[in-house]
Amino acid sequence: MSGQNRMLAILLGVLAALVLVIGGVSTVLLLSGGDGGGTSLGVTTGDGDGGGAAGSAQRLRLAGIDPVGMDPHLTGDAGSAAFIVEVFGGLYTISPDLAIVPDLADGFPEISEDGLVYTFTLRDDIFFHSRERRRVTAEDVRWSIERAASAELASPQAHAYLGDIVGARESFFGLAEGVEGVRVIDDRTIEFTLREPIPPGLFLAKLTYPTAFVVDRFQIEGNERNWTRQPNGTGPYRLKEWRVGERIVLEANAAYHLGAPQVPEVWFELSGGSRLTRFENDELDVALISINDIERARDPNSSLNELYQTAPEFTVSYLALNTAVSPLDDLNVRRALALAIDRDTVAGITFLGMVQPATGILPPQLPGFTAEDKTLPFDPEAARAALAASTYADGDLPPITLFEVGGGASASIDTQAFLEQWRDVGITVEIRQADFATYLSEVGSGRVQMFGAGWVMDYPDPESILDLKFHSESQLNDVSYKNPEVDDLLDRARIEPDPQRRIDLYKQVEQLLIDNVVWIPLYFAQSHVVVNADVDGWFEPPIVLPRLRFVTVNR
Repeated sequence: MSGQNRMLAILLGVLAALVLVIGGVSTVLLLSGGDGGGTSLGVTTGDGDGGGAAGSAQRLRLAGIDPVGMDPHLTGDAGSAAFIVEVFGGLYTISPDLAIVPDLADGFPEISEDGLVYTFTLRDDIFFHSRERRRVTAEDVRWSIERAASAELASPQAHAYLGDIVGARESFFGLAEGVEGVRVIDDRTIEFTLREPIPPGLFLAKLTYPTAFVVDRFQIEGNERNWTRQPNGTGPYRLKEWRVGERIVLEANAAYHLGAPQVPEVWFELSGGSRLTRFENDELDVALISINDIERARDPNSSLNELYQTAPEFTVSYLALNTAVSPLDDLNVRRALALAIDRDTVAGITFLGMVQPATGILPPQLPGFTAEDKTLPFDPEAARAALAASTYADGDLPPITLFEVGGGASASIDTQAFLEQWRDVGITVEIRQADFATYLSEVGSGRVQMFGAGWVMDYPDPESILDLKFHSESQLNDVSYKNPEVDDLLDRARIEPDPQRRIDLYKQVEQLLIDNVVWIPLYFAQSHVVVNADVDGWFEPPIVLPRLRFVTVNR
């Protein structure tokens, strides 16, 4: 979503699921059948039960999973973000071509000569979804920012995305009430003061993240426990119906200030069953392609081929190593783990080329990406030598546990390969699996020894991964990594006005992290989908952004 954040617990198991990490939180995107089923409390808003024939011919039918939550200030996973960016909005958003563009703001801000004060003017035609159509004011923006940054809310993302504003960090840590650097000038004008000057594009990019979205104060104060079941947002769609485990229905906001969506309703079917089978039965308009079906989709003679789309994503999957716990506090042990695995073979053969072997931390097309492979190569002999050079050369290597999402009897498909490769060089790794919620909680604690994950960029800037995940003061640093040299480079890059010098600083950080084996980069993700011929304008963006209003259905 992350910028719009978005994280994923990826030891991919593309056969079963792709788990991505966005904004420091993970979510699961199923790539083959078997969506979670079950039925629970359902909520319907608006008239009727969300069914009926009205508009059904133009209804967009998608598969989905229940969001972890619908509070934009708290939720940071990619699955939830896909709904949140459609229902809510902030001062700025990200366009399909990855440009930062105004949403609630009327153009771009005035910036003081010292680069510290940003003055935003709001549009005069922005309203909440409710039938009362209450106008959004600068006070709504102020209250929303202060709520997101409050110690009481304890948002996992607030420190990272709002921390540039004077007083936001103090509020987050309970040292101040309110955010000093946010000031309402009048109903349509609001002023933000920053702690230090940073590139304007970077600050506006952070404002596209849901933590900076506007929420309805009166709705929240009137129903703090359950307001997210019927959220009153400002986005292109409103949440019409949410039946947990069954269906989510989004209804077009005809008065949306950036232009009414063309599709009146979007149905997300949450129940189980093969998505591709449902697509071929004309029950879905878009379906993810799993490893079981990729060869058929690529076959020019297949009926799926002309409907098949693939696109790169700003996503990297990796193994995260906690450098603060034994034996992973030993660089040679971390090197041995990295040198022992053959991710090229796993990506090319096990996953049939559906993912690309990672050449570093920064994914393709992102500023700072370089094509040469910067990672440690597959070299079992070098792995054995690194282990022999460690403090555990006498064979008393403490237990190593790899944590991943799952509940099956065996590890995910690529993890099984890694276990064998580690065993071949004398390293025994045990697997621990947990349900998604437990995984998120424990990884977020910073105490997990080693875990499989992935990161979905929130906005197209290296800061969205390197600073957020590896600065020692970042609340999203879940591997307890502390390196003064890395901190210094990140601090300098954060305020460097020259774009090329800034990118060069981030390249230095990336190489240091790879050399120190904080992460073992595994794959760069790609999307693989089939799209109904009746659907125009569908695209697979590399990051989470609002896209439904650009789609039309012709049937």
